[in-house]
Amino acid sequence: MKKTPKYYYKDSHIHTTISHDGKATFVEYLQYAKERQVDEVTFTEHYDIYDGVDSKLTTLDVSHYWQEYLAETMKSDIRTNFGIEIGLRPECEHAIKLMTDSYQFDFIIGSSHITRGKDMSMDPSFFSGLTMQEAYGEYFKEVRENIDTFDDFDVYGHLDYVVRYGGYGCKRIVYRDFAKILDDILAALIKKGKGIELNTSGYRYGLGYAHPNAEILQRYHDLGGKIITIGSDAHESKYLASHFDDAYDLLEKIGFKEIAVFRRRDPVFCAIATLKNHA
Repeated sequence: MKKTPKYYYKDSHIHTTISHDGKATFVEYLQYAKERQVDEVTFTEHYDIYDGVDSKLTTLDVSHYWQEYLAETMKSDIRTNFGIEIGLRPECEHAIKLMTDSYQFDFIIGSSHITRGKDMSMDPSFFSGLTMQEAYGEYFKEVRENIDTFDDFDVYGHLDYVVRYGGYGCKRIVYRDFAKILDDILAALIKKGKGIELNTSGYRYGLGYAHPNAEILQRYHDLGGKIITIGSDAHESKYLASHFDDAYDLLEKIGFKEIAVFRRRDPVFCAIATLKNHA
């Protein structure tokens, strides 16, 4: 009788109720982790600076987050890591650096939520008057600018995040349409020793694939990229490690043999084959 593989998951992108859109507590995630064969969880609360942005949201109190993280995770037998997801904005370089220098994070995701001063998930005016090609191009230009501006991040999160919004008929980046800027982005990340995140929330948002899509992942691999983390971007415990089996299979198909988990800002590489067949 063929043995059914027991997957072991390491989820590197989790939001609790400390984030403005989180709906589960630290404890709820850690309790569910045992049922879900998750043996390592990296919490990554949102840190976005809303100066000059039309928003009612406020920037995360990182000191409070740190204190809550310690209090709620120190007794768990699930390995946890203290991470953060920073919404990178070139105009906020000094404030972001001041924050990252003040705490000992295990892992930092750099993401683009606010582009050209617009929070695209909440303010559709970012897309007003722009064709899909123009809007996606503006987004990628600022991603590229962020890579030049910031050093203190480990991976770039959900690289094709922009496809979720804008109301365009095509919700997928066709690589050939943005090949020049995407190659520039991926090459710059590789040169700086940064990785990218495979974010499985794309399935949850009805896209039918993870962020970034397989074409972009393949190009990252072909250019020599080696650092890949996997995150569910969960805001509820039921999404912890969601679609990670699909992620493992996709990465192996592309040619990746390992995923990375960051501890004390250093990547620890884990063989995908071992994770898939851990007894």
